[in-house]
Amino acid sequence: MGKTLAQKILDAHIVEGQPICGSEIALKIDQTLTQDATGTMAYLEFESMGIPRVKTERSVAYIDHNTLQSGFENADDHRFIGSVAKKHGIYFSRPGNGICHQVHLERFGIPGKTLIGSDSHTPTCGGIGMLAIGAGGLDVAVAMGGGAYYITYPEIVGVRLTGKLSPWVAAKDVILEVLRILSVKGGVGRIIEYFGDGVATLSVPERATITNMGAELGATTSIFPSDETTHAFMKAQQREADWTPLAADPDAKYDRIIDIDLSKLVPMAACPHSPDNVKTVSDIGKIKIDQVCIGSCTNSSLLDMLKVAYILEGKTVHPDVSLAIAPGSKQVLNMISKNGALAKMIDSGARILESACGPCIGMGQSPNSAGISLRTFNRNFEGRSGTKDAQIYLVSPEVAAYSAIVGYLADPRELGEMPEFKLPEVFDINDNMITLPASETDAGSVEILRGPNIKPYPKTSPLEDKITCKCSLKVGDNITTDHIMPAGAKILPLRSNIPEISKHCFTVCDADFPSRAKALGQSIIIGGANYGQGSSREHAALAPLHLGVKAVITKSFARIHKANLVNAGILPLTFENEEDYERVLMGDELVIEDLRAQVKNGNIIKITDKTAGIEFNAVLDVSDRQKDILLCGGLLDYTKHHLG
Repeated sequence: MGKTLAQKILDAHIVEGQPICGSEIALKIDQTLTQDATGTMAYLEFESMGIPRVKTERSVAYIDHNTLQSGFENADDHRFIGSVAKKHGIYFSRPGNGICHQVHLERFGIPGKTLIGSDSHTPTCGGIGMLAIGAGGLDVAVAMGGGAYYITYPEIVGVRLTGKLSPWVAAKDVILEVLRILSVKGGVGRIIEYFGDGVATLSVPERATITNMGAELGATTSIFPSDETTHAFMKAQQREADWTPLAADPDAKYDRIIDIDLSKLVPMAACPHSPDNVKTVSDIGKIKIDQVCIGSCTNSSLLDMLKVAYILEGKTVHPDVSLAIAPGSKQVLNMISKNGALAKMIDSGARILESACGPCIGMGQSPNSAGISLRTFNRNFEGRSGTKDAQIYLVSPEVAAYSAIVGYLADPRELGEMPEFKLPEVFDINDNMITLPASETDAGSVEILRGPNIKPYPKTSPLEDKITCKCSLKVGDNITTDHIMPAGAKILPLRSNIPEISKHCFTVCDADFPSRAKALGQSIIIGGANYGQGSSREHAALAPLHLGVKAVITKSFARIHKANLVNAGILPLTFENEEDYERVLMGDELVIEDLRAQVKNGNIIKITDKTAGIEFNAVLDVSDRQKDILLCGGLLDYTKHHLG
C-alpha cells in the first residue's frame, strides 16, 4: 500500500519508534525557528545545555512579535537573541525583516524537510511541502542541540480539493470551511494533507494561508504537495536548487477523507470568539464595522497585498472605519512600494504598519470599546485584540478591503469581474536584514548581552512522592493559552521574566489567581475539554510552574500545551470519568499518594478529594519517555541528565 506525503516525510525522519498510529516516535529535525516572544526563553534553555553550536541544518531567530518598544525590555531581548544567534550558529532575522512564517516560506523552507518552531503557526511552510510543526521553546532548544523531537505518530486526514475558487472567493474561505467541518478540536492527533485536482489551482501563498490556519484545528501540521506551482515559487525566490517534487502515492490510504469542491465555496467569516464559529458573509449580514486589519502570518503575502490594493484603488476608507495594513515581510513591502500598490493603499486612507505580527498578537491597533473588527488573522479569542469586549471576525483580505470601503461586512463578489492576479517570475531578493552567525573560530569571542529583565528558567525539582494541595482554579472547555498566559503590548515584554509575567497568569478568567496560587505554595488546576488550545507559548506552562502548580486535571488537552506541561514537570491528567469534573470544586483539598510509584507502574493516578470525601481516577496518557521526564522534574533536567 502506498504512503501519503506526510507519511513519506515522517518515515524518512524517524530515528526512534515505529510508524504505527498512536505510538510515540522521535524525529530528526532539519530546521528550527524561533520568534522573540518565545525565543529568549528558548535560548536560555539552549545555553543551559552547554552545547556550543546548533546541530541543525539551519536555525533562524526572528524578531517579529515584540517590536513595539515602549520600554527597554523588548530591545534588550532583541539584543540578547542577536548575540546568542551570532555565538551559537543561528541566522538572525532583524526587526523589520518580517514575520517569521512569511520570511521562512520565502527564504528558508525546503520541501521534504522537517521544521519545528516555537510558534504554533509554523505549519505555514507546509504550503511548500515541508513537514513543519509548532512546538514549545524547550523542544526547539533540544532540537537545536541535536536532539530528536517526539510526537505521537498521527492519523492522516486527506482533504480532496476539486474545482476552482470562484472570483473573490479566497484561500481563507477554504480553511474556514475545514474549520467549520472539523472544529478547533478536530485536528488533534492528526495531520491534514491536501490533495486532488484543485490543488494545482492554488498558488503557494494561498496554500500557506490554509496550512497556517490548520493550527486552529489543533492539528499536528498541514501539508500540500510540492509540484510545479511550488517549483515556480521557489525559482522566483532564486532558490530553485532547494525544490524537489513530492506527492502522495496514487494508492495512499487516508484515515479520513474530506471532499471540498472549491467552486462551491462562498465568502465566509469566523464569528466571535472562535475560529470554528464559521458562517457565510451573506448569512451574517451587513453589520456595521469599526475597524479592519489586514496582515499577520496568515494573509500578508504579496498576492494578498496586490488584491487589497486593487480593491482600494481610487476609493476612500469609510469615515467610520480605521483600516490598518501590515505587509508580511520586507520583500513584500519593497515590492508593493515599487509597483505602486502601496501608494494605492496610502491614497485610500489606510494606515500602513511595519512588517510584523502587530495587532494579531495584541501589539497595538486594539479596537474601540465593544468595537467590531474584521481581521485577516488566524485567531479571534476573546480579549486577544487588547479590547476585552471587542467582537472580532476573521475574514479574507478581499472581504476585509471591500468592507473597509463600504463601512459594513460586505461580500466582495459585489465588485463584479475579478482580474487575474499573478505572482512575479522573480521576487526582489535582498537578505541584508538577515545577520549571519559568527564562524566557529570567531564564536568564542562573541559576548552574550543580557538585560536586567531577562531572568533564568524557573526552578524545578524531581517529582514528589506525595502531593497534598488545594484546587486553586477551575475553568471550563476550550481554555486557550491566551486565557492562561495573555499576550498584548503590556504583557509580552515580560516573556523573559517568568516571576513578573506569572502575575498575569489566568487573570483573564480570575484576577485573583496569581496571588491565590502563590499564597497556596502548591496547587492543582481543574479544566474542561481542549484545555490549552491556541499558541505554542510555553509560558502558559512556565508561569503555572513558578506559581506552584503541580498538576492540571482536565477532560482533554490540546497537543502542544500538554507537551509543554510535561516539559515543565507539571502532571497533565485527564478524568477517567468526565462526571468527576463536576464533583471537584475550587478550594477542595486534593491528595495524591505514592505518586512516583503510580507514575512508574501505570497510567491510572488515584486522587482523593478530602473536602468532598470522594476518590476518583485520572489518566496519565503519556509515553514512557515522558514519564521519565516528569519523574526528573521536566525536560531540561531530563536532558541535562542524559547529556551528562
